[in-house]
Amino acid sequence: MTQPPHDEPTARSQDELREQVERTRHELGDTVQQLADRADVKTRAREKALAVREQAETRVHALRGQAETKVHALRGQARTKAAHVAHTVEEKLPEPVRQKAAQAEQAWQDKAPQPVRDHRTALLAGAGAVLVAWLLIRRRSHS
Repeated sequence: MTQPPHDEPTARSQDELREQVERTRHELGDTVQQLADRADVKTRAREKALAVREQAETRVHALRGQAETKVHALRGQARTKAAHVAHTVEEKLPEPVRQKAAQAEQAWQDKAPQPVRDHRTALLAGAGAVLVAWLLIRRRSHS
């Protein structure tokens, strides 16, 4: 706000002078409020902390989503690998062992409770992993 020199009258009437005084008061009030806001360190710190917290929550949410996606992909890869290993082991089994396995499979179907039959794939994958481990241990001990 530029002010005219003090020796020149700025208002032509008392009404104009009152308006100028009121405008100046309002501008001065705004300026004082802005200075007070800047000087209120506690409120500014609280606002900054809130903003940082919101950013952190957003980042955590994004990272959690990425982690869930990664875990889902890894589970799928593990299932595929387990199925492949089980199939490979099954192909390498001698015929008498395959026949025994087929008989055991039939007996299992006849006698296994329904909840166990519902989770057959997971159980077979686990059994295949145990069999692979047993074969690897046996191979190392004979070497």
